[in-house]
Amino acid sequence: MRDMNPALLRDCVGQEVAVSDWLDMPQTRIDTFAEATEDHQWIHTDPARCQRESPFRMPVAHGFLTLSLIPALFENAVRLAGAKMVLNYGLNKVRFPAPVPVGSRVRARVTLLAVEAVEGGEQLTWNVVIESDAGAKPACVAEMLMRCY
Repeated sequence: MRDMNPALLRDCVGQEVAVSDWLDMPQTRIDTFAEATEDHQWIHTDPARCQRESPFRMPVAHGFLTLSLIPALFENAVRLAGAKMVLNYGLNKVRFPAPVPVGSRVRARVTLLAVEAVEGGEQLTWNVVIESDAGAKPACVAEMLMRCY
């Protein structure tokens, strides 16, 4: 984990600042997400049908499950030392270039794109690339906005 002082963040714009640890993607995580979101599409939840009909031959994680792991992966990689409160302010864009197969692992590469002053704090724009150990292409690329106070 990399400790980052919000006052010194401007010096890091344009740099990859951290890489998270790997996080497992077991079928239980995928099934729990399917239950929580009521998205039971067979490519995520039916291993037998995936073996027969899917080009991946196994279930793959929901794209939104992969996206939803960004806060945990980010927290594992970066600690904003001195920030009293950090808020998720949203996303500018998100893409899912490659699937995350069941049983694989994911991690995040975090690059600081911008630091802007906002009332009472700073808005940070991060490029988050989620890699899967199952393939060469990223599983998710997202531009995330964060407010630090």
